[in-house]
Order: sequence, then C-alpha cells, then structure tokens
Amino acid sequence: MEMLRSLLKKSVNWLIIRKFSSYTYLNLTQFLGALNDNIYKLLIVYFLIQIEGSEASHKVLALTGAIFVLPFILFSASSGMLADRYSKRNIIIFTKLFEVGIMVAGVFAFHYEVKWGLLGILFCLATHSAIFAPSKYGILPEIVSSEKITQANGIMTSFTFLAIILGTFIASFILDVSDRNFIAAAILCSVLSLIGFLASLCIEYTDPAGSTKRFNVLFLKEIYSSLKLAQAVPSLLTAVLGSAFFLFLGAFTQLNIIPYAIHSIDLSDVQGGYLFLLTALGIGTGSILAGKISGKTVELGLVPIAAFGVMLACYSLDIFSHNLIAVIPTVLLLGLFGGMYQIPMDSFVQLNSPHDTRGQIVAAANFMSFVGVLLASALIYSTREIFGLTAAQGFSLMGTITLSVGVVITYQLFDYVTRFVAMILSCLHFSLTYHGLKNIPEGPAIYICNHQAWNETLILLGSQRRRIRFFIEDEKDHSLWMKKLYRLLRVVFLPAPEPLSCNLTTNNAIVMSLSKGISVCVFVSNPDVKQAVKHFEETFPVKDIPIIPVIIEQGTKGASNPISAKMFRKFRVPAAISFG
Repeated sequence: MEMLRSLLKKSVNWLIIRKFSSYTYLNLTQFLGALNDNIYKLLIVYFLIQIEGSEASHKVLALTGAIFVLPFILFSASSGMLADRYSKRNIIIFTKLFEVGIMVAGVFAFHYEVKWGLLGILFCLATHSAIFAPSKYGILPEIVSSEKITQANGIMTSFTFLAIILGTFIASFILDVSDRNFIAAAILCSVLSLIGFLASLCIEYTDPAGSTKRFNVLFLKEIYSSLKLAQAVPSLLTAVLGSAFFLFLGAFTQLNIIPYAIHSIDLSDVQGGYLFLLTALGIGTGSILAGKISGKTVELGLVPIAAFGVMLACYSLDIFSHNLIAVIPTVLLLGLFGGMYQIPMDSFVQLNSPHDTRGQIVAAANFMSFVGVLLASALIYSTREIFGLTAAQGFSLMGTITLSVGVVITYQLFDYVTRFVAMILSCLHFSLTYHGLKNIPEGPAIYICNHQAWNETLILLGSQRRRIRFFIEDEKDHSLWMKKLYRLLRVVFLPAPEPLSCNLTTNNAIVMSLSKGISVCVFVSNPDVKQAVKHFEETFPVKDIPIIPVIIEQGTKGASNPISAKMFRKFRVPAAISFG
C-alpha cells in the first residue's frame, strides 16, 4: 500500500509537467465525468425511445432516471467513509480508471444492442459517480482557500452544467449527423473518460482526514448518523436538505422537458434535448452570479429569493406551454434561479461540515439529493400514469412544491434572509462610508452602539456579511408597524430598568446567539459608547468575545430641485459607521 501511495505521489512528475493548479485539474476531471454521464444517459434514452416509441417517453425517462440514481442511494454512505479514511486524490484517480473500463464496455453494449446490458452499464457509470462525488466536493477545502470556496463552487458548478449543455448537445448532434450511430458516440465517451483519468493524475496528493470509522452495511443508519452530525451545526442540516431539493427539481426538469417538448411544443425527442440546453445554460450563469454576489462568504440569504424565482418560472412554463418564444426565456430563467439557489447551499455544506466528518456529511447530502432524483422519476411516472397530468401541468405541480419548500426554507434561514434584504436596502437608502473595518473579527462579536433611529439596524446589517441579533435597552414607544419591523429584524426589547449587562436572561440570550455564530449588537441609551463598552466588559460573564464600540452618523440628502428633493430624499442618504 505504501509503495502504491508513493507511486501515486510521483505520478505527476513522470506523466506531465503540472502547469496548472490542482483545482484546475479537478475541475477538468469532474467536467469530463459529468460530460460522459450526460452523453451516455441521453444515448440510452434516445435508443430506448427509438425502440419503444415516443408515446413511451415518460416511462423510458422514469426508468433510466431511477436506475441512474440507485447507486447514489446504495453507496453514498460507504463512499463518504472512503473519502474520510483515505486520500481523496487517490480515490478520484481510481474512480476515473474505473470509468474508462465502464465506457469501453458501453461500446460493446451498443454494438450488440442489449437493452438490459445498456442499463447495467448505466448503473455502473452511476456507481463510479457516487464514489467520486464525496471526494470531489470534500477535497475542495483542502486545495482551495476558505475565502475562495464559494467562487470555486460557482465555477465548478458552472462547468458541471456546461458539461450538461455540451453532453446534451453532443449526444443530440452526433445522432443527427450520423443517422443515429450510437456506437460512434459511445467510442467518444471512452476517449473522454481516458482524458479525464489522465487529468486526475495531475491533482496534488492530499492526506487522509484521519477518520477510523468502519464500514457498515446498514447504510441507512450511517446516513441518519451523518444527518444528526449535521443537525448539531447551525443551519447545516437545512443546507443539506435544501441542496437535495435542488437535485429533485433539476432531475424533474431534465426528465420532464422532453415529454414537454414533444406534446406541448411539437418538437422531436432530440429537439427536446436541445431545449434542456437552455436550462443548463441558465444554471451555469446563475451559479457564477451567486458566486459573485456571495464574494468571500456564503450568502444563504439568496436561497429563498431564488426559490420563489424558480416557482414563478415553473408556473410560467405551464401558462405559456404552447408559445415557444415565451418558453425559451422562461427555461433560461428557471435555470438561472436554480443556479442561484444551489451554490450557497453546497458551499455552506462544504465550509461548515467538521473536517474529520466532512466526507460523511457530503455523502449524506449526496444520498438525500439522489433520493430526490429517485422521487423525481417517481413523480414523472405518477403525474402521467396515475394523475393523468400533461408535462406542462407537471411544471405547475413542481411550482407548487417549490412554493412550499421556499416557505419552509425562508423560516429556517430567516436571519440570513433579513440580513441579505437589509444589506440591499442599506445600499439603496444610504451612501455609506466605513471606518475601522479591520477591527471587525472573522468570528462573532458584540457591538455596542448608541441608538438614535430605527434605520441604524440597516446600517449594521449592511456593513458585514455575518448575521446580527439586536438588543435594545430603554426603547422608546413606537407605532405598531415600527414594532412589527423590529420584530422582523429579530430585535429584543428590554423594558426593564436595570442595565442590560446585569440582566441574566438577556446575557443568556446573547451567549446563545454568539454560540450559533451570530454577532450581537447592543443599542444602549448612554451617549458615551466607550463608557458603555467598559461597563459591559466588566459585567458580561463571557470574557473571550470581542466587544467593539460602534459610532453611526447620518447626514441629510439635499437637492437643488424641491420636487426631486422630496422624491429622492430617502435614497443614498450620506452616513458613516466606525468600528472600534
């Protein structure tokens, strides 16, 4: 084993001069794998529709979708433990070598036109992907710095959906120009898998995570244990399940788009494959956009907003189902919002999973995701065979499901949503000048600020990416709608006459917020903020949390035209915030 490990470490030196980063080679490796998956899966779909007839398209798609997802359900837990026990780089190399053998066997399966042989190859291809996935995602934090994780995920997801775009196009194009020559397309898959294997050899060696957990044939118990581990980290379980819903949504769209194209827009099955290119293009664009918006952090506040965008796009696909001109931009928007939904979820799972169990949690996320894919196959079948719905009506059903999921996610991630919305409102309402940003720590902190106006909460929320919980002592009486706004921002009112720092209940609430990674802003009535900070430092029970004074100053917006002054005085108001 040591000799093999040494050989793998040295393989880069004798195979190729490594001019690019390990992340680049990882991205190339996973891109070619995703490309192969999509080409081969579509080749089987087109082959079976050719045999069974277009009227059986929903059955063919449901069957191939179910077979492709089964290995992810059966082997995700085991592959997660592999990723935590052994070098993720070595696992990636072995899986890509396995893929080469699978693709060569796929050429013979098409040559002899054995239906169940083709489906068996599809099962093996999915098995390779199931083993590959936890190492692919788990190795990212080991080869990419933490502040670049979100952008790295955005780029990788964009390349994944570029692979879907090209895979859909290549499968359709080769069959178009070669008079449905499935063997030629299968040979191309073998060549791509070989290139992917060579690229994987250029990924730098990474040490094992050190887990000693043994394999358990009761994989459902292992998945449950991993989900319990995720539940212990704030918002991590929500991100795992939310990411699983994306794959459910994506699988349903991919499986439903061909029947939708055939029966609603009068396109052929291959032309329906071209239509899915637009969805994948939208997802890739949305993924990059989510990475840009998130910057160096994970912006979970995007997720509920994107979910409601997906809902509207799904309903629109039913409403405009006979208008190709309207369908094209709608499909693009569906993918765009889908990409914006997915990236923050996946990035949060990777960054916030404990290091020694990251592979297991990623594997559990994969398991839940592909349970979603299996449910999508079942939904495709049942909407037509049991409920008698058209493919267009199926999109409306998905829109309703997305609405329900969006409401739940909004509730679970409400702190993230209010912070994100407040950041946008802050940028619109104020023209902010920042001082002392270097005094903001990476972790949660306590901010002491003199309170003068309600919109100071917007300034605080807009000044940083971490969630903030507000505590206000001696709060003045406000109107009913203002109190509701404060409640929406999770403000805690403190009517008691005793100082906040001496209030045991409040101190416990502050400590609990800090333990969840949420910063705390204490608005005090004392105009001398430094004196308030000193008093808080002396009386607050926890001594290792940074306590930072904050000064907020607001100006007024002037305008030469009285009409424009009245109209725009609430926008871009000058303000300054100083930390420390």
